[in-house]
Amino acid sequence: MQSQILPSRAALVDRIALQFEYGQNLIALLGPSGLGKSYLLETFITDKYSDFNKAFVQVSARMTDSQLMSELLEQSFSTPLIDQNLSLSENFFQLVKKQNCGPCLWVLDGARHLSDEMAADLAVLAKNSPVTLYILVASHSVGQFNNAVEIHLEALSLAESKQLMRWYFNNLPVDEDPVFQTFLKESHGNPSLLLAWQPIEHSAEVKVADKVSWRLHLITLMMIIMLLIIGFLYKSDMTQWWQDFYQQQPEEPVATAIAVEQLTQDTNKQIVQPEDDAIATEAESTPQHLSDDNAASNNVAAILDSLVEKQQISDANSPVIEDSSVGKTQEQVEVEPTKLPVDNAWFNEQTDEHVVIQLLAVTKQAIAEQFVVEQQLGEAAKVYQTQRNNTLWWIVTYGNYKNLNAARKVTPTLPKAVRNNQPFYKKISKIKQEIALLDQ
Repeated sequence: MQSQILPSRAALVDRIALQFEYGQNLIALLGPSGLGKSYLLETFITDKYSDFNKAFVQVSARMTDSQLMSELLEQSFSTPLIDQNLSLSENFFQLVKKQNCGPCLWVLDGARHLSDEMAADLAVLAKNSPVTLYILVASHSVGQFNNAVEIHLEALSLAESKQLMRWYFNNLPVDEDPVFQTFLKESHGNPSLLLAWQPIEHSAEVKVADKVSWRLHLITLMMIIMLLIIGFLYKSDMTQWWQDFYQQQPEEPVATAIAVEQLTQDTNKQIVQPEDDAIATEAESTPQHLSDDNAASNNVAAILDSLVEKQQISDANSPVIEDSSVGKTQEQVEVEPTKLPVDNAWFNEQTDEHVVIQLLAVTKQAIAEQFVVEQQLGEAAKVYQTQRNNTLWWIVTYGNYKNLNAARKVTPTLPKAVRNNQPFYKKISKIKQEIALLDQ
């Protein structure tokens, strides 16, 4: 096993092996350059299927189909006699009849350089091989191989990007370094870009704040608050002292002058008296029923009492709804899950080029049906039966789409528990081939 591999990549290696166990003989690993497809292929061929006859070929632009055919057959058979006039599949069938090579695992890196004829020949050989033959290819193009399961290699997360860089660089900057953070974001989880880090060119002097300095700020703030409190406490005394010290002596009143209070009282008596008489006259002319209405409108206690009485009357008149489930046992209330039929006939009626989303593959029908009911997948979920290695399997699929892009748009809308199972896409033609295995 290779020394170091990220958790997401290790999970993807296990997923590829699981797809081979499910009966997918041709798997295409897709992704742009720099995401680590070659490293993942090397890990897979090293860790998985130790008892298989393995062949690893790095395909280049200068390699011809004849050279590729020779590389694969020479690594799979002992001193094979290869006829260059025949195709790869034809040579393979003839060599299998002469010598038993056992189960084989072929891993091709750089499959984008393959010709269309060689890609079609690999698809035919994976489908009709007389022995167990697993083919894993890494490519950039979608749909290059017929009836192949396409697995997309995702970019690394921010945490895994840092973990990868710690494996190869001893002295990384602190997380607060703005240059380092910008580099991580602009790399977009691409391992080749992350490993191109140059510590000297991307270093920045970041001074980490002293952890003790916050105590000094806290003490300063407390002193300011104490001074403000002391100022508020002595504010009244200081104001009184200021007034006593600077206020001038009051002037003595002139004895011959008329007091202002006396003049004001005489004037108010003459002006206010008619107003009091008018108010008294208006009060006498006010009808009695208006006064009673004002008193009633301002009586808050009476209003609250009337509201309580109306609520009690409405509660008494409301119909009583009895719960039909009262008294029933738990077994009577629970609804048994709907039994789903096996939809093999439905799949045989669909178009070969249509695509469905495979959600689950189990060896018990009850588990598949329970999965559909618990996830509330509805009528879009279908279950078909197949046979693999003398064992019956039930596979749960979802939807029926004209092409792969339409299926990808629906995948994010699936429940989270379903998406955690890492669903993938499968053509109807492949499902029909698996259904046909029941008759063999």
